[in-house]
Amino acid sequence: MRRLQRFLPSPETIQRNRWLRWLGPHLQHPRLWHFSRRGLALGMALGIFFGLLIPVAQIPFSAAAAVVLRANVPAAVASTLVTNPVTFGPVYYAAWRLGSALLGENVGSHQQPPALADAADAPAGASWWQRLKLGLAGVGKPLLLGLAILASGIGLLTYFGISWAWAAKVWWTRRRRLRAAADGSNGRRL
Repeated sequence: MRRLQRFLPSPETIQRNRWLRWLGPHLQHPRLWHFSRRGLALGMALGIFFGLLIPVAQIPFSAAAAVVLRANVPAAVASTLVTNPVTFGPVYYAAWRLGSALLGENVGSHQQPPALADAADAPAGASWWQRLKLGLAGVGKPLLLGLAILASGIGLLTYFGISWAWAAKVWWTRRRRLRAAADGSNGRRL
């Protein structure tokens, strides 16, 4: 647990953050900083959910949700980094493919999203805003559906996976202690 705590932001760092300062006194609750099974699992799940679902303002949304649900705030904030400049493209492409498949749209194995093709077909004098609107119109429904499913599914898997791993570690530690105690008491009798 201490290894994980080294990588997470401190309460002071989060409280000084300009995007999270508005949460003010709500960030003082001790459960928001305590490493418990439920708090850590929920914090990580919230961070991954918002990290996958929305492309901007992930940290404020995950921190606010963590405060409301009394989850671990540093875990929620840190796990939003699941999407970053390296993973953003593959995640959004996978979400678009998933959404297209669920909506029954015919997508070839090497077909690119329509937004990329349509944005290239924009009029020559089109501004970046017009190209962006044209591009988003092409991927809108499939991308939103795919992102919602990915964010919900991976968030739930994260919650249950961390809860299970925590419980397994507790069980394993107790089992080792009981074996050590049994071996120690057997050795004294001899």
